[in-house]
Amino acid sequence: MKKTDQPNVSATDQSRRRFFVGAGTAIGAAALASVLPKQARADDLPHLSPTDPTAQTLGYVEDATKADKAKFPTYAAGNDCANCNFYQGGAAAWGGCQLFPGKAVNAKGWCSAHAKKA
Repeated sequence: MKKTDQPNVSATDQSRRRFFVGAGTAIGAAALASVLPKQARADDLPHLSPTDPTAQTLGYVEDATKADKAKFPTYAAGNDCANCNFYQGGAAAWGGCQLFPGKAVNAKGWCSAHAKKA
């Protein structure tokens, strides 16, 4: 009888091994996910200050009705951060904005990059 490099493994043993490899992978992924930093929530973000250089460049104001219409003629009544395509706060009073990463903008605010949601 000739010996082979691989022992005779039954289908049950192979299935069991696949299960334990899959379970080990899932446990490892869960452990890794628990130590990764959590995504920042809007509540955790500092509020964007109108004196921030980027905010000033884009004419950001916390109250859309106070937008400088002479300097930014693109302002239209009824436009605010809450109905802008870049706003990520949903129905929250403050939320993230793609234009101001790491900062929360006022839902009632406005800037010259306003792009009304479709």
